Parts: sequence; C-alpha cells; structure tokens
Amino acid sequence: MPERRARVRPVPAAKRSRKSVWRRAMGPITPPPPDPPAPAPGPEPSDTAAADSGSVVQAALYRDGVRVATPASLADTFRELRDRPDGMAWIGLARPTEDEILSLAAEFDLHPLAVEDAMEAHQRPKLERYGDTLFVVLRAARYLDASEEVDFGELHVFLGPDFLITVRHGAAPDLSAVRRRMEETPELLKLGPEAVLYAILDAVVDGYAPVVSGVQNDIDEIETEVFGGDPWVSRRIYELSREMVEFQRATRPLVGMLHGLMAGFAKYGTDDELQRYLRDVADHVTHTSERVDGFRQALTDILTVNATLVTQQQNAEMRALAEAGFEQNEEIKKISSWAAILFAPTLVGTIYGMNFDHMPELHWVLGYPFAVGLMGIVCTSLYVIFKRRDWL
Repeated sequence: MPERRARVRPVPAAKRSRKSVWRRAMGPITPPPPDPPAPAPGPEPSDTAAADSGSVVQAALYRDGVRVATPASLADTFRELRDRPDGMAWIGLARPTEDEILSLAAEFDLHPLAVEDAMEAHQRPKLERYGDTLFVVLRAARYLDASEEVDFGELHVFLGPDFLITVRHGAAPDLSAVRRRMEETPELLKLGPEAVLYAILDAVVDGYAPVVSGVQNDIDEIETEVFGGDPWVSRRIYELSREMVEFQRATRPLVGMLHGLMAGFAKYGTDDELQRYLRDVADHVTHTSERVDGFRQALTDILTVNATLVTQQQNAEMRALAEAGFEQNEEIKKISSWAAILFAPTLVGTIYGMNFDHMPELHWVLGYPFAVGLMGIVCTSLYVIFKRRDWL
C-alpha cells in the first residue's frame, strides 16, 4: 500500500497547521531523535516484549497531548486518573488475565458483554456502543516471510471520554509504535481517545499492505508451479485459500465499521481533520478488501486450471497406456496367428505319425501327397482368414 501522506518540512510553530500535524503523525515510522526527552522514568516495554512475557501492562496518563505520568500498575493508573480528572489514560494490555480485565471493567464501568468478548477473544471485527463507551474489535495481520504464511492477531479497544484501553491477543499489531508516533505529535494526541483510535485503525490497515504484497507474490509463484506441473501445488493453493478466507473476514467487516463511524461524525462532533483521516482509512480498507476478494477469485480460478491440467495429464497418460496396450494386442494377434498356422501341419503330422497298423491312408500310394497337401491347404486357409481380419 503506498504511503498515505507525504511528510512535510518543519515550519515554525506559529505557522504549523493541524493538517501538517496529521501528516507527521500518520507518516512512516521514523527512528526517534538521538536524545529524546524522557516524559517519565523507566523504559516502556515494547509490544513484542509484552507478548513474550504474558500479561504486561503499558499505561500512561496524558494531559494536553503530553505524558504526565507512567503508572507501574493498573491501580496506580486509576489513582492518577482520579487525581487528574482532565487527563486521558491510555492503557495497553497484552493477553491480560481475567482479574485485570475485571478491574478495568469495574473502574471504567465497561459493559459485561464487551468484557466477556475481550476475555474470550476469537471475535469478528465489529463496533458496538454502550452509552459513552465504544467497543471495537479489529483483526490485524502480518506476513511471515520464512514460512510464507499470514499470521492474524486480534485487538479489542475500549474507548471512553477520558480513557482508551487496548486488549491485544496475538503478535500484531505493534501498538508501541502507535504510542510513540502519537507522543511525538502532541497536537494530535490532545484531541483525545478518538484520535488514538483512528491512529490504531491506521496502523492495523497499514499492516495489511505487506500481507497483500506477500500474498500476491505467493499467487505468482503458484501460477508458475501450476503450469510447471508441481504435484504439491494443490495443497499450497488450498492453504493459501484458507488464509484468504481469514483475511476476508478481517477486512470486509472493517469497511462497514468505518462507515458506521463516519455516520456518527455530526452526532458526536468529530474533529474535521479526524473525519478526513477516517475517510482516508476507509478508502484503503475498501481497496484492501477488493484485493482480497480478487485473490480468492484468482485462487479459485487457479485451482480450476490446476484440476484441468491434472485431468489432461491423466488423460494423456491413459491414452499412452491405451496405445501401448493396443500395440501389444497387435503383436499378440500376430504371434497367435502364426502359432495357429504352424499348429495345423503339426496336428496333421501328429495324426499320421501314430503307430497303428489299421489306418486307411497308411498304405495308400497317394497318402503322403495327400497329407502334405492337407497341411498346405489348412495353413493357406488360416493365413487368408487372419490376413482379412488384419491379424497379419
């Protein structure tokens, strides 16, 4: 997927527009400056580390787009948020325990149905509103080059007036990069949890681009293998088709979700720049969904072509076997015909070679010419018969 917005050159703060803030925040992830300011003591674990170490809490409190506290636990986060009612809490959980989710539900008054979905996972992408809280389920994806497979992750987002909670199941997406990008653009972060939600949506959708590229390469390789007669290509087509079904389940509902968010712009007073950004994300999701639909159709067509080629190959092999069998039958016919012709004089000679005294033709003067002539007549007759039947 091409870069969504070009990065702009820095301008004086007085002339910096909100649009330029969006371009900086939603552009490619760049390495941090050599000496970045430390908003809070202590390193923050990355999403990968969180996934490897089990349930790891990443929590921070923001005011006017700037991090003002980095609590070490959920309890500290709750206390900090109560002490700073004008702040925003951003809490990230990776494979949380049931107790952690229940404590969040009690603190932020989360709906039981949404909490149950977050604990069980394996949900389809959806968007549900419970009063002032928005519950969003996203399916992220990443392409594994080593195994040429698509790995899917699940992300649950709780969005409230002063908090945003992410519950991640799986390795994707990398929310630490989203947090870092947002903290580098406080003008955007101060817009509140809604801006963070749209940044997460952008990260999830951007993560689809390498998957689309990897799948396209796989399909190109499969086409080469199909026409090259690879016997294992059918299995690869089937496995990739199953992954495209999962990919389609991740992208197709997301189109309706984004249109649902756009439908609530006027009702919930969404910032104008957030509206433009969400429309841009919706366009990319629609494009990705169409590509996935095209991949499924292409794999179906390739599977049909492969079945046709396999059938043709089998027919050719059967034809070759039939031709070989026909030639073998012709040879058998010739051998059988000559065996029958040679059997006739043997039969006559055997009969007259018996040592009996009382045989009518045994003392006949014309007995020998008669026996030889009989042999010749029988052999000639058999030869003519076999010749007319194309056995010889």
